[in-house]
Amino acid sequence: MSSYHKLAAVAFATFVVFQAPAFAADSKDAVVAKVGDLEIHQSELDLAVSNLDPQLAQLPDDQKKVAALSAAIDVKLLAKDALAEKLNETPDFKTRMAYLQDRELHNAYFKKHVVDVVTPEEVKARYDKEVAALPKQEEIHARHILVKTEDEAKEVIKELDAGKDFAALAKEKSTDPNKSDGGDLGYFARGRMVKEFEDAAFAMPVGSYSKTPVKTDFGYHVIKVEDKRDAPPPPLDQVQDQVKQLVMRDKYLELLAKAKAASKVEISDPALAKGYEDANKQQQPGAAPADAGQLQPQPQQ
Repeated sequence: MSSYHKLAAVAFATFVVFQAPAFAADSKDAVVAKVGDLEIHQSELDLAVSNLDPQLAQLPDDQKKVAALSAAIDVKLLAKDALAEKLNETPDFKTRMAYLQDRELHNAYFKKHVVDVVTPEEVKARYDKEVAALPKQEEIHARHILVKTEDEAKEVIKELDAGKDFAALAKEKSTDPNKSDGGDLGYFARGRMVKEFEDAAFAMPVGSYSKTPVKTDFGYHVIKVEDKRDAPPPPLDQVQDQVKQLVMRDKYLELLAKAKAASKVEISDPALAKGYEDANKQQQPGAAPADAGQLQPQPQQ
């Protein structure tokens, strides 16, 4: 992923993080605490909970509420003193409030036009697109018998040549913990096993077993290849949230593209202008599938 692509991704993630649920105060919005003549309503406590520091957000619900209420009370206390000093009338405060308002309006618009309108059909279509773009990766289903010495491995091969069942021999002679499963290693792709084992296994045809012992740091192996296939993609239900993020990213970038087309953006600093232009070239919705590896097939056992 390019540095500009990363920048765009971070910007998107940052705006998503700033999405705080809005809780409108109404007659059912109970007062949970009073600070002098000021009230803290349930809606404010809910907002405080949703904006807790990530470490505090891991606490049990009752502890989160206590931490959030404590923070809300602290805010009310000092905010009251700040108003008494008219800090809300300073230029710096007004500038910050204008920025915060713009940010919250951005988030409200994002929620209305992106988060709330994503459909299951769009997620499924994007999943299909990502799956189609995944590179083919061969997997094999193999068994093995692990023994300590080369002579023991050669003896195993002789028994296999004589017609002995591979799984039965594994249960009888293998020193690997999976011996009770007949030496079954399930399906695996390259990179999952040590190189010597992997090279030998992937070179063998389906249904064959190794005619010479395969030496690794673990000992001597006799390998049988049961099957070969292209690795299946992860099921949609395993990556649904991930794919939904991709759909939302594209919707978000489409909104930005329309907004930028309607309003001219001018940046006075040449270096910033160049950086902004380069970053925006990476923000083309739907231009390409996710980066390679974003939807990695899961190992099948």
